[in-house]
Amino acid sequence: MITLLDAVDSTSIADFIASLSGSSIHTQKAYRRDLLQFLGYLKVRPPAPGFVLDNHFVRGYIARLHRGGRAGRSIARALSALRAYFDFLCLRGRADSNPTHDVRAPKVARRLPAVLDVDQTIQLLARVPENELETRDLAIWELAYSCGLRVSEVVGLDLDAIDLVGGEARIFGKGRKQRLVPIGAMANTALRTWLRARSKLVDGDEQALFVNRLGHRLSPRQVQLRLKAWGVKQGLQQNLYPHMLRHSFASHLLESSGDLRAVQELLGHSSIRTTQVYTHLDFQHLAKVYDAAHPRARRKPE
Repeated sequence: MITLLDAVDSTSIADFIASLSGSSIHTQKAYRRDLLQFLGYLKVRPPAPGFVLDNHFVRGYIARLHRGGRAGRSIARALSALRAYFDFLCLRGRADSNPTHDVRAPKVARRLPAVLDVDQTIQLLARVPENELETRDLAIWELAYSCGLRVSEVVGLDLDAIDLVGGEARIFGKGRKQRLVPIGAMANTALRTWLRARSKLVDGDEQALFVNRLGHRLSPRQVQLRLKAWGVKQGLQQNLYPHMLRHSFASHLLESSGDLRAVQELLGHSSIRTTQVYTHLDFQHLAKVYDAAHPRARRKPE
């Protein structure tokens, strides 16, 4: 059992977050918020003598989050943060056991990722750049869609990670896990054009592949804003965001090849279960085709 005074405090939370240096900054921030909220909950409930943290207490906390209207996905993340935190305390010798191991979060409805269909993707990319920044943007969209990259992977690319002669890119994904992905012909052409324009923006030894107008590495937020504005110019109605290009890559590739393992490798997923969400998208597409084409698809029984 874990006593409150010996285990859960702001210092150990800070130590735990520091141990997550290989995780994304978004995960670290989310886990910190979740754990500090849990700590705050403990502080407003002064423990009685001999109080211990057990799975009954954790279940009560999870139930409280649920009653408070917190979304199932958010509750699942909070429980994940607690589970990892208590594992950390156990490894450091500050806890005897993890009180979350027998606690389950509410079931979360599967949320299918939003994607562009092939025609919409062509519409997005069918723009002739008018300046250096648009040349850069087109290269980003082409590369992200060609390789199925996360926005963090795109902005993290250095010049030496791209081999245009060999047609491949060396990508560092979550946890700095490395993978090699092929670069399609259209992305290759767009990158070559961008590299010629890039020299007009960079004076020093900046190694970032994609830079802003000042010659510094581009930020994920800048990519997000540029894509949204680009989509409006191209007449697309969707609220575009960078990860949609990754989803579209996976959906289109799986629809054409049916090779789930290959898609998993290209996306850099550690588990095939993560990739399987795209099989649901593929079935959704087939169901729409069936409903639109089959003469008896929508007929209700009399």
